[in-house]
Amino acid sequence: MLNKNTLNYQILRLTIPNIITNITIPLLGMVDTAIVGHIANNGVENDYIGAVAVGSMIFNFLYWGFGFLRMGTSGFTAQAYGAKNDNEQIDILTRALTIGLSVALLILTFQMPIARLAESVIEDKNNVMSLALEYFFIRIWAAPAVLGMYALKGWFIGMQDSKTPMYTAIVINVVNIVFDLIFVMGFSMTIKGVALATIISQYSGLALISIIFLVRHRRKYNISLKRALHWDKMRLFFKVNGDIFLRTICIIAVTTYFTIASSTHPYPTLAINTLIMQLFSLFSYFMDGFAYACESLCGKYYGANDSIGLKQVVKRVILWGTALAVLCSLLYAFFSKEIISILTDKPEVIAAIDNYILWLVLIPITGFLAFLYDGILIGMTKSKIMRDAIFVSTAMFFASYFLLNQTNNALWLGFILYLSGRSVLMFVFSYKKIFRLE
Repeated sequence: MLNKNTLNYQILRLTIPNIITNITIPLLGMVDTAIVGHIANNGVENDYIGAVAVGSMIFNFLYWGFGFLRMGTSGFTAQAYGAKNDNEQIDILTRALTIGLSVALLILTFQMPIARLAESVIEDKNNVMSLALEYFFIRIWAAPAVLGMYALKGWFIGMQDSKTPMYTAIVINVVNIVFDLIFVMGFSMTIKGVALATIISQYSGLALISIIFLVRHRRKYNISLKRALHWDKMRLFFKVNGDIFLRTICIIAVTTYFTIASSTHPYPTLAINTLIMQLFSLFSYFMDGFAYACESLCGKYYGANDSIGLKQVVKRVILWGTALAVLCSLLYAFFSKEIISILTDKPEVIAAIDNYILWLVLIPITGFLAFLYDGILIGMTKSKIMRDAIFVSTAMFFASYFLLNQTNNALWLGFILYLSGRSVLMFVFSYKKIFRLE
C-alpha cells in the first residue's frame, strides 16, 4: 500500500516537468511567427506569417500521425521498467528508433509527392503556397531528428524520467530563437532562415537527449538489433501502435472538421470558436502533464504486476484531474470575458462569448477523463480500448452536428459529446482491467 504523500510526490514529480515541456511546444511556432511578422517587405507584398502557418500545418499533419512513436514507446518501456527487464528496455528504444528513422527516410524520399498533395488540398486564397513550400522543402530535412526525438522522449517518460524531455524542449526553443535572430534579422534570410533555424534546433535537441542517454545508460545495456527486431515483438509493437495511429486519425478528423465547419458560419463565429479551442488547448497542456505521468506510473505498476499500486495511481490521478477540471471550469464561468480579452481586443468577439459560456465551462469537466485515460491505457498498452472509444465518440460528433441542422451550437454539442464519450467509454471499457485486474 503506497503512502498518499509518496504517491502524490511521484505523480507531481513526473507531471510538473511534463507540463513545462508541453507549454514550450507551441513556443516554436509562436517564435517563428513573431520573427517573420517583423520582416520588412521592402515593397514586396509577401505574407510570411501566412506562409509559416501553412508550412507548419503541413508538418503538423505529417508528424501528428506518427505520435505513436512516443506514446507506444512510453507504455512498453514503463512496463519493462516495472518488470526490471533491462534487455526489453533497450530493445523497445532500438525498435522505436529503427521505425522512426525508417519513416523519416521515406518522408525525405517522397517529399515532392507530399508537397504536391498539400498544394492540391490546401486552398491558396492568400497566395502563400509558394513561400510555404520553400519553407517546407528546407524544414523537411529535420524529419530524422523529429521522429528520433519522439522515440527517445517516449523512452525517457517510460523510464520515469520527465526532466530530460523538459531540458530538451527548453534547449530546442532557445536554439531556435537564437538562430531565428541570426538568420532572419542578421542575414536577412527571411523564410529560409526560419526553416534553417528550426532544423538546427531540432538536431540540437536530438543531440542533447542522445548525449544524456549515452552518459546515463550506455554501459547498462546490451544492444542487439536482432533481438530488438524479432518478429513477435515487432508484431505486438505495430498492433498497439496501429490502434494509437487510428485514434490519432480520429482526433485529426474531429479537430480539422471543427475548424472547417466553424468557417461556414458568419463572423465572428470562426474567431470565437478558435479562441475557445485555444483555451481548450491550454487546458490540455496541463491534463497531458498528468496523462504522461499516468503512462509512466501505470505502465510501471502494470509491468510489475502490482495491481494495488496501479489502482492507487489511477484513483489519485483522477482526484488531481477532477480538482483541476473544476478549477478551470470555475475560471471560465466567472472570468471568460476577461480571459478572452487577453487574446483579442475585438469587442464583437468578446461579446460573442456570452452565447458559448456553457460549452466553455463544460469542456474541462467532460474532457479531463479522456486525457487521463489516454495516459492510463497507453501505460498499460491497452490501445484497443482507446481505439474503440474514439471510434464511437467521433461518430457521435459528426452525427449530432449533421442531425441538428449544422448550427454552431450543434457543433459545440457534438464536440462535448465527443469528449464525454471518450471519457465515459474508456472508463467503462477499462474498469475490469484496472479495478479487477485481468
